[in-house]
Amino acid sequence: MKQANENPLACNGHPEDLGKTRKDSDNDDSATNTSSTSSINDVPLNNCPNTSSSSSSNLNTSEVTTNPDSANELVVLPEVSFNIRIQSSGLEVFDLPVTSSELVQEIHQVLMDKEETCHRTCFSLQLDGVILDNFTELKNIEGLKEGSLLKVVEEQYTVREVRIHVRHINELIHSCDLNDLYNGTNGYSLCLVNDITSNDTPAASAPTDRKKGADMNESDTNVPEYLLPNQNNILLTPLFSTNNKVNRLQCLKVFAYSGWNPPNGSRKLHGDLMYLQVTTCEEKSFHITACTKGFYVSQTTEEKFLPKPVQPKAIFHSLVDLLNSLSPAFKKKFAAIQRKRCTKHPFERIQVPYQIHPWLSPRFEHTMDHFRAEDANINKLGHEDHIPGQVRDWNEELQITKELPKKTLPERLIRERAMFKVHSDFVSAAIRGCQAVVDGNIMAINPGEESKVHMYIWNNMFFSLGFDVKEHYKDFGGDAAAHAAPTNDLQGVRAINTLDLDGLHTLGTIVVDYRGMRVTAQSIVP
Repeated sequence: MKQANENPLACNGHPEDLGKTRKDSDNDDSATNTSSTSSINDVPLNNCPNTSSSSSSNLNTSEVTTNPDSANELVVLPEVSFNIRIQSSGLEVFDLPVTSSELVQEIHQVLMDKEETCHRTCFSLQLDGVILDNFTELKNIEGLKEGSLLKVVEEQYTVREVRIHVRHINELIHSCDLNDLYNGTNGYSLCLVNDITSNDTPAASAPTDRKKGADMNESDTNVPEYLLPNQNNILLTPLFSTNNKVNRLQCLKVFAYSGWNPPNGSRKLHGDLMYLQVTTCEEKSFHITACTKGFYVSQTTEEKFLPKPVQPKAIFHSLVDLLNSLSPAFKKKFAAIQRKRCTKHPFERIQVPYQIHPWLSPRFEHTMDHFRAEDANINKLGHEDHIPGQVRDWNEELQITKELPKKTLPERLIRERAMFKVHSDFVSAAIRGCQAVVDGNIMAINPGEESKVHMYIWNNMFFSLGFDVKEHYKDFGGDAAAHAAPTNDLQGVRAINTLDLDGLHTLGTIVVDYRGMRVTAQSIVP
């Protein structure tokens, strides 16, 4: 399992090398090098790519201003930290520490991660009755100070907000499953910190029984057999997570979109947005209607569509609140999952730009997940989830961020943040494209040519896949040289881009090894 090393920014605002490249072509596939506009993503023979993104590291800095007496002298002003109070329905008012440079959107993310409020997604934050813009820095909000009260106000749903809410609830239900971490689903990466630090040790347990303590000390000093020398059969299982056999808590037996979707015209006029089907652990089946005000149980069955709500009618703004009222087992197990999730380090609960894919994975029991099946079988045509119906112009975004001003330190910070965001998104999208190319889900633009290198275009990216280029390099090292050539090309792009010269532009480039094949992805020149 390989991780990308991050070094702090140099004084000129450019990232230092994040890793050293192995020049030996035999070991080339184990290198994970990154650059400002290019990345190597070496993927072993399993179906999970091993990724490492690039660009600068996290830039949480203090406020910076220029000394009026000297144009070249910068004065660093410390960030102002203060506490605000949050009032949410059904909860007592609680304090939240913030800094002046944070965005309102970051408070949204904190509330969506907090155990008590994680099941709410469609809400706004209001200060004295005024809705706060999500992209406004706290220091720019008039009247916000120490002890200010922000109210969490529930907003009306739209189809997009319902999809976000349902997906978020599904992620919370599966938040403690290791399957998604090993598979790298939704940008998550496997982290063993919690598993290692939560192990029971003799020192931690402190048994009172002397005999029991002696037995534990004796077993603790015994060296595992697989670590002894001259072992013929060395197992890979010790490399797995220590808690990979933990029993999975099943909140619901079925949680999926209903076959009655989408609502017809008359039901849309009544405010219906979407229909869900749920089967609880008590073997009870419910059809749930999502409307602009929230969620309620309808009289619909699998054989007949009856949109009227069951009596007594109850509309819940949160789907979790509705399921808690329907199933005591769901209420108990969902709360247990969230308690377990919140015991992990915050960095283990968020999506990371430097995604890590292990090359080893234990065998998990295959479980049913309708949303996972939908993602695997629905062709999104390269559309980004957070920009519905649009295809991103990667080359335009990469070049625009490079052309941002960089004369002062604040300008360089903004530039590096923008570059980091664009490159992270580019790497993530390129990995999905490379997987689709190797899996045969994208048709080549030169399928009838005799060339051994097939070319593809998807999501404003250009992909090249060489099936057998031994003839091209038969006098220069054969397949080993052909395997190393894309990496050398990548390092050339990386070296040019590191110069960061005005007017000198390079294509976004990424090399991915997936299922034994090496794919090169680049942004398309206009």
